[in-house]
Amino acid sequence: MSCEKLLALAEMSNKYGKDSRYVLAGGGNTSYKNDTTLYIKGSGTSLATIKPEEFVRLDRQKLNDVWAKTYSDEEAKRESEVLEDMMNARMPGEARRPSVETLLHNLFPYAYVLHLHPALVNGVTCSKNGEKTVNELFPKAVWVENSKPGYLLAALCRGKLGDYEKKNGEFPKVLFLQNHGIFFSADTTEELDKIVSKIMNGIESKISEAYDDSEVEFDSTKAASVAPVIRMLYGDGELASVKFRTNKSVLEYDPETKSFTPDHIVYCKAFPLIVEDGDDIKAKFADYTAINGFKPKVVYYKGLGIFGVGSTIKEADTAATVFLDAVKISVYAKSFGGCSCMPEDLVEFIVNWEVESYRAKVSLSADAGKRLDRKICVVTGAAQGFGKGIAEELANQGAYVVIADMNFEGARAVADSLPNAVGVAVNVTDEDSVRSMIEQTVLAFGGLDVFVNNAGIAKAGGLPEMTKKTFEFVTAVNYTGYFLCVKYASEVMRTQHEICPNYMMDIIEINSKSGLAGSNKNFAYAGSKFGGIGLTQSFAMELAPYNVKVNAVCPGNFLNGPLWSDPEKGLFVQYLNAGKVPGAKTVEDVRKFYESKVPLGRGCETIDVARAIMYIVEQTYETGQAVPVTGGQEMIK
Repeated sequence: MSCEKLLALAEMSNKYGKDSRYVLAGGGNTSYKNDTTLYIKGSGTSLATIKPEEFVRLDRQKLNDVWAKTYSDEEAKRESEVLEDMMNARMPGEARRPSVETLLHNLFPYAYVLHLHPALVNGVTCSKNGEKTVNELFPKAVWVENSKPGYLLAALCRGKLGDYEKKNGEFPKVLFLQNHGIFFSADTTEELDKIVSKIMNGIESKISEAYDDSEVEFDSTKAASVAPVIRMLYGDGELASVKFRTNKSVLEYDPETKSFTPDHIVYCKAFPLIVEDGDDIKAKFADYTAINGFKPKVVYYKGLGIFGVGSTIKEADTAATVFLDAVKISVYAKSFGGCSCMPEDLVEFIVNWEVESYRAKVSLSADAGKRLDRKICVVTGAAQGFGKGIAEELANQGAYVVIADMNFEGARAVADSLPNAVGVAVNVTDEDSVRSMIEQTVLAFGGLDVFVNNAGIAKAGGLPEMTKKTFEFVTAVNYTGYFLCVKYASEVMRTQHEICPNYMMDIIEINSKSGLAGSNKNFAYAGSKFGGIGLTQSFAMELAPYNVKVNAVCPGNFLNGPLWSDPEKGLFVQYLNAGKVPGAKTVEDVRKFYESKVPLGRGCETIDVARAIMYIVEQTYETGQAVPVTGGQEMIK
């Protein structure tokens, strides 16, 4: 097999797989074939990232032999038998599972095959005038009506393609599948690209109404109050995620519309749970689950938007994204006579079809096993320094992290460098800003499990040089800011507790050793931190009935961080100038002085604090505590 051919296949796959106009949720598949071997994308793998060596290798003769066999008339048994033969067609040593459409790919005599489900194309395949439109616009293409997936669909396509070849003397290169998608084929990827462009441009020229994804004003407070309810109902004591989306077309969509394609059933279930103002969401969720035997993957809230739901944020985001695809299809279908959804018997078949269930499970599997896996965490003051380090460690342990900071560009940059993270602007001294931070967190991930109150400021100085303005500024950030953050974070946590009373959550203040012992010529900071421990203990008592643990971590001196070592504003410089260290003549003198106070001989590091945070989250029987992380400089008394 030519490496050049497989490289071309991978490049083609990646190009279309990364383009949301063509591929959602890693769907679609591609293949290359020669006389003996078919190379095809494996089930549950992503076109966007697949590499040349990752395609599944199958013996074409064994695939062709399928058509000479007689299979059971019983549906489930037949599909099982065909699947077994398809798996046996894999080359020796091949362990991966081939695409469910492998038999279809093998039908085309051309080298390259590309199977996609673009919303633009499905605006035609899911419309009342779909077949008529294809015949008029693309007379050299073949239309295949609805069929159950698997062997029956492949057999139907085989017959249709063969009929076209007999009638026209050539094998078609384009196949439209009603309520499914499209197959393109050609002997080179360059020719295939031209065919794709011709089809897409031809359909687009007939679209009379555009999908409107423009932003709309919505009640963010309402949306943020609904998401945690849905999250807890779906998780039922386990971790879950919710993703909120809305736009003009979503709000105009008829949520009673049935499923368009198998992908919508696989990732969104057959239909959404529909709610509106005044509904008891808990009762409607329970009724939906009892009637259907599964929980909703999408909640359509009339006049507000949609909530995608899942065990992971990827799963929730995929549900929301694929549902938006259905909305888009419904808009495009208006140009071709209106929507034509899948028949009920076909919907039922796909809901229960093992192969499609496997595809969804593989493509959306969670990366479980990390200490904070899928917990939704906020870290304030996380655009740089200590907070950034904490956020990175939490993300490394599987948390979904909100990077909150006054420096929004910095917060966004940190978030972009991490998996499953978002950047949010916040001024912790401003109540509206704090409220907005919490709402944005909930709309991004669905709720809140761990709030790390890290934002803080230190302004050293003795009584003669300390001004009232500076003192009040330190107090506003370190003390009042903590109160505001707990006020709004705990609202979400109370809601989660109401739905799931045994669910445990955490609020953690990053305090200081200066909150455990007074600090000479640093009273503004120490006083705010002493007050923070008082707040921690008081919040712990108030929130314990809601299973919210409130604790503080009291780090020792973070000597290598910018708070201390910044050459202009760092505490080394401040303490030197304030005469806080007797006899110190240089910044290095100040550093050595503080290192000498630590029994373990070094300053605190980010990982030390992150481990303390994770311990606090994992334990279930401590609240109101101030945990020293000081290398023994300050000890629990």
